[in-house]
Amino acid sequence: MTQPGRGNPETAERLVAAAVGLFSKKWYGTVSVAEVCREAGLSNGIFYRYFDGKEALFKVILGRVLDQVRDALEGVSGGTPRERVRALAQTLFRFAEEHGDLVSVFREGQYRYFEYERRLLGIYTRALGAALGREAGLGEILFATGGLRFCSIRAATGTSRIDFDAVCDLLLDGVYQGLTFDPAKVFGGTAQPLPVPLDEGVRERLLRSGRRLFGEKGYFETNIHEVTGGAQLSVGAFYTYFESKEAFYAELIAQAGHDARVFIATNLADPATGPLNALEFELRGLWLWLVYLSRDRHCYNIVREAEFVLPAVVRSYYEAFVAGYRARPRALRVNAVRPGLDEGTAIEYLMGIAHYSGLESAFDESPLNARSLVEAIGGHLARGLSESINPQEPS
Repeated sequence: MTQPGRGNPETAERLVAAAVGLFSKKWYGTVSVAEVCREAGLSNGIFYRYFDGKEALFKVILGRVLDQVRDALEGVSGGTPRERVRALAQTLFRFAEEHGDLVSVFREGQYRYFEYERRLLGIYTRALGAALGREAGLGEILFATGGLRFCSIRAATGTSRIDFDAVCDLLLDGVYQGLTFDPAKVFGGTAQPLPVPLDEGVRERLLRSGRRLFGEKGYFETNIHEVTGGAQLSVGAFYTYFESKEAFYAELIAQAGHDARVFIATNLADPATGPLNALEFELRGLWLWLVYLSRDRHCYNIVREAEFVLPAVVRSYYEAFVAGYRARPRALRVNAVRPGLDEGTAIEYLMGIAHYSGLESAFDESPLNARSLVEAIGGHLARGLSESINPQEPS
């Protein structure tokens, strides 16, 4: 287990517990050492007997999360691969429900210190491989754990209604059963970029400056003077268009979601590729999402930080993507391929795959790796994990 530094273990645990409570409700940048000490009922001087600073404490908590997830997954058992995979899914759902505070802290940590996300992915890789009875590839891991992680968190927070049995069905048997995809239709053609205004107004200049600064430095580390300075405007110009920093941030989040949806929708139907089946439509959308993120690396940081600053705005961000799924032509929706399956859960599962694939590709700039990832995910969207379960074991 990951442990804090020197001194009385009980005092150290009081500091850790206080920090978990604070970090799970507030963004890292807003929590001070003094606040942690007040929450723990200890003096500021005592803190530095145990931790070198706030970052060291935060990393101890991230390490604890990894330890607890590893311990939980080591308890997964079952007589067949299908039973073990289902038990793995139950473990992740239970962990999110019972340790919502730790999950919340880790979700910030995975962006701030990506090496911890890498370590968590390694834990999931070993657990999924043990459940399947063989080594699992990255595309398979993202198909399985991306959907599971997203659905378990959304269920635990009450953000969405998730049908656990439907999640297991999708995981084991696929989303678009019986379909195949033509790589030329998924990856071919050309992509039309977002429109660029020839005469950028004051409001647009402010938003462009804010998007860069908030994406690079974060909401709390950026002030309005920096935003206006980056746009070569006065502070007064800012308040002509936005009543507050929060209102400005809300506009940035809405803009980020709108731009991503417009880019994807504009380029999904390319006459050069011909008509798409439901699986090809899904994969082309995923590929376009990764292409968009490769050109706008601030999108994830802006939206993720907003979960603590403006949670209602972030809910609207995700709801807009859900609405986009539901607005697809009937023949391209999940229920056209798998009648009777809970469509809401399927949408959340697909959003999870896109979210964690985006996180993975955001730290890997190779387009070849992104393409191979989408191709691998496509195979599992069609077949799930069942077809690749070790044939020597009963399924």
